[in-house]
Amino acid sequence: MTDRAIIVAILILLAIVTGFFFVLFGQVTVKKLRKNPKTKDALGLEYMSGWDILNTAQALAMPRSWSKKLEKSPLSSIHANSTLLLENTTKLDQVLAVIFYWLWVFTGLSTILLVLLNAMGFFQE
Repeated sequence: MTDRAIIVAILILLAIVTGFFFVLFGQVTVKKLRKNPKTKDALGLEYMSGWDILNTAQALAMPRSWSKKLEKSPLSSIHANSTLLLENTTKLDQVLAVIFYWLWVFTGLSTILLVLLNAMGFFQE
């Protein structure tokens, strides 16, 4: 088995785990926030189905200073309101958000890096 095959297998496994956390976070946290009248309009713009799950996870997982900058920007309606979401979520919800969001970011960036390295001929057989 080549190095590339091992890395691809690990990334596929991470993608499956990320998908599991996507569904879990959506069912446990975002479903509850959608039903709450105070937070249902604070989940950010939904480009496509499920995008509010990513917006919510990002708002709960990113450092507060970054979230505040996003909320003060001209495009603040696109992003979820982290202050309101933090007030209406439990520690479990916030831990799920951190695990899901950073796993999603790591898997996506690693996959892009693998494709670029492969295109540059890094993995020669």
